[in-house]
Amino acid sequence: MSRIFVFPGQGSQRTGMGADLFQAFPGLVDQASNLLGYSVRQLCLENPDGRLDLTEYTQPALFVVNALSYLLRTERTRETPDFVAGHSLGEYNALFAAGVVSFETGLKLVQRRGELMARASGGGMCAVVGLPLERLHELLAQAPEVDIANFNAPLQTVLAGSLEALAALRQPLLDAGARAVVSLKVSAPFHSRYMHAAQREFAAFVEGFRFSAPRMPVIANVDARPYTLANVRDNLSRQIASPVRWTETVQWLMQAAHQPTFEELGVGDVLTGLIRKIQAAPPTPHEPPQKTRISAKHDEESRSPVVSSNGRFTAQSLGCAEFRRDHGTRYAYVAGAMYKGIASEAFVIRMGKAGLLSYLGTGGLKMDRIEEGIRKIQAALPPGAPYGLNLLSDLERPEREEAVVDMYLRYGVTRVEAAAYMQVTPSLVRYRCQGLRRAPDGSTLATNKVLAKVSRPEVAEAFLSPPPERILKKLLETGKISPEQAALSRDFPMCDDLCAEADSGGHTDQAVASILLPAMLMLRDEVSRKHGYRKKIRVGAAGGIGTPHAVASAFILGSDFVLTGSINQCTVEAGLSDTAKDMLQQADIQDTEMAPAGDMFELGAKVQVFSKGLFFPARANKLYELYRRYNSLEEIDEKTREQIQTRYFKRSFDEVWRETREYYQRAHPQSLEKAEKSPKHRMALMFKWYFVHSTRLAIRGSEDQRVDYQIQCGPAIGAFNRYVKGTALESWRNRHVDGIAELMMTRTAEYLQQRFAALQG
Repeated sequence: MSRIFVFPGQGSQRTGMGADLFQAFPGLVDQASNLLGYSVRQLCLENPDGRLDLTEYTQPALFVVNALSYLLRTERTRETPDFVAGHSLGEYNALFAAGVVSFETGLKLVQRRGELMARASGGGMCAVVGLPLERLHELLAQAPEVDIANFNAPLQTVLAGSLEALAALRQPLLDAGARAVVSLKVSAPFHSRYMHAAQREFAAFVEGFRFSAPRMPVIANVDARPYTLANVRDNLSRQIASPVRWTETVQWLMQAAHQPTFEELGVGDVLTGLIRKIQAAPPTPHEPPQKTRISAKHDEESRSPVVSSNGRFTAQSLGCAEFRRDHGTRYAYVAGAMYKGIASEAFVIRMGKAGLLSYLGTGGLKMDRIEEGIRKIQAALPPGAPYGLNLLSDLERPEREEAVVDMYLRYGVTRVEAAAYMQVTPSLVRYRCQGLRRAPDGSTLATNKVLAKVSRPEVAEAFLSPPPERILKKLLETGKISPEQAALSRDFPMCDDLCAEADSGGHTDQAVASILLPAMLMLRDEVSRKHGYRKKIRVGAAGGIGTPHAVASAFILGSDFVLTGSINQCTVEAGLSDTAKDMLQQADIQDTEMAPAGDMFELGAKVQVFSKGLFFPARANKLYELYRRYNSLEEIDEKTREQIQTRYFKRSFDEVWRETREYYQRAHPQSLEKAEKSPKHRMALMFKWYFVHSTRLAIRGSEDQRVDYQIQCGPAIGAFNRYVKGTALESWRNRHVDGIAELMMTRTAEYLQQRFAALQG
C-alpha cells in the first residue's frame, strides 16, 4: 500500500487555524515570525484587519500551518509518505516534506511568491462546475483571452482572465450545461498567462536558492510528473503562470502508486473531496514514465502517439515518446538554431532550464565566440539538461568545419543540428562515429546525436543511410576513428532525427509541408527496411510552424516532433536588436520576400527575408542582377555605381574592399588570391560584404540604416502575431522562447481535442 500526503493551497485558510500546532512547535513559529516580520500566530488565530485573506499574508500562513501539520503527523506516527503533492501553494509543502526545501527556504519562497502574486491586478477567476472539459474547450475557443487556471476535477474547472471576459462567458457556460459558475475572491487571474510578469520576477528570485534532490516523488502542478533536482527552479517559476493540473496529478498517482491511499494534511478537506470525484470518474490511467515501454522496432507501437494513455490530448503526449526520452525533454518540440547567435546562449539556457531542446546558432560566428557560448551554456545548465549547437556544412573551407567538430568533441557537446548539407562530410562522419558504442544487448548506441535539417529527398537519404564507405576508409587511414567505431557505423544511420524543412526563413526550397513530410516519412521507412535498423529514426517538421493549428497539422501528418524558427526571433532571448524585434512584431503573413543568399551568392541561391518597410530585398536582388550582367565593377555605369556606394553601402568601394580584403586574408586567403586575378570574383566578394553588413545592422539595431536590415524569416511570424494579437504576447517584450513552446504545445493539445470532438459530431 502506498501512502500519499497532499497539501491544500490558497482558499483553505480560516481564522483559528493551527492553534494546536503553534503549541507543539514554538521554535519554528518564532522563526517564521522573525523571518516574516509579523506574528504568524496572531495572523492565523486572530486575523487582524482581515489580513488572512490577503494573498501576501495567506500564502506564508498556509505554508507554516501545512508544514507544522506534516511534522506533527510524522512525529506522532513515525510514518513517512511514499508520494507527496500539493495544490498550487501546497506544492511548496510537498517539496518541504520531500526535503527539497528547508522550512526557512520554503517560507522565504512563499513570502516572495505571495508578494508578487498580490501585486498583480486587473482580472479575476471563476469556478465552473458540472461542465465536461470537451464542452468547455469549445466555448473557450470563442474566448481566447480566458485561460484555464485549475483542472481540479473532471467536472470542476477554474478559469482566469479579465473580469469583462469572465462576465461575458458566464451565461454561455450556464447555457451549455454548467451547474454553477462561481466567482472567486481573488485579486488577479492566477495561474494564467497574465501572471508572466510575476513569473519572470520570481524566476530571478529563485536563482538565489539551493535545493536538494527529492527523497520521495513530488508530483508537479505544471505537468503532473515527478520533480527532479534539475527542474526545481523551472517548475516553481512556471507554476505561477501555468494551470494547476490537479486531475492529472491524482490520476498519475492512482496509476503509479500501489494501492494508493490519500491523506490531506494542513487546513480543511477540499482536496479530499476533489480526489474522491477524480477516483469516482471513469478510469483514465496516466502511465508513469518509468513504466512506459519504448519499442525500437518499426511497428505501430513506435509510431508517433498523439493521444495520451487516457484517451485525451496533452502537450506531453504529442509526438514521439522516444524523442522525449532520448533528449530528456518534456515535449517533442525543438527551437532551431538561427544564424549569428540569434538563437543565443540566453535562448538555449532558457530552453534547457525549462526541460526543452534548442540549438545555439553558430553560423557566421568566430571560433572564440562559439567556444565562449559553449562555456556559458555548460556553466548555466545542470547536468543532463537538453541543449545542442548547430553544425554547418562548409565545402569552401572544410578545415573550419573540422575545427568546429574538434571543439564540440573537446567540450563534450552531444547534440548537433546539421544544416546546409548537400552531402555528408568527413567532419560530420567523424563526429557521429566518435559517439558510437556497443550496448550490452549488442545494439549500437549513439552518444553524439545528430538532427539533420533537410528539404530534398536525396539529402535526406544520405542522412538516413550509414556513412559512405569511402569516408570511413579515409578516417580510418588517418586515425581519426577507430576500427570498432567504423564497424559500428556501417549499420547505423547518420542521424537520429530528420527534420523535413518546408517553406521557412533563410535558405528554403519553399516546399509544401503536406507534400514534403509524408514523402520523408515514406523514405525513412524505405531506408530503414533496407538497412534493417533496430532503432527508429524520428522524422520531424519545420517551416511554417507559427500557430497551434500548424503544429496540430504536423502531428496529424505523422511528425515525431516539431521545430520552430521564425517565431523565436521575436523573443526577449533572441540575439536580435530591439528595433528589429519591434519590426517583426508588426509582420503579417504576406510580409516576406525571396532575396539572394549572401553565403551562396555566386550560385544564385535564395533566402526568405522580412520585407515590410525594408529596401534590403530589392537592393540584394539588384546586386545579384548586376553580378550576372557584368564581369567587373568597372563595367557598371557610373550612375549605378554611385547609387550603390551612397545608398546601399554608405561608403566607397575602396573602403568596402579594404574591409573585405582584411577579412579574407585571415579567413580564406585562397578566395582573395582568386579575386586578385578575377575582377568578377572581386565584385562578388564586395557585393557579399553588403549581405554580411545588412545582417549586422539588424543584430546591432543601427537606426540610420534600418531600411537595409536583413532579417531572415518566413510567414510563420505573421501567423503567430495574428494568433497572439490582443493578448499579453502581442508585445515581443512578453515573449520568451520557453513560453512560446509551452503555448504552442498546450494550445495544440486543446485544439486537437476540440477538432476531434467536432469531427465525431
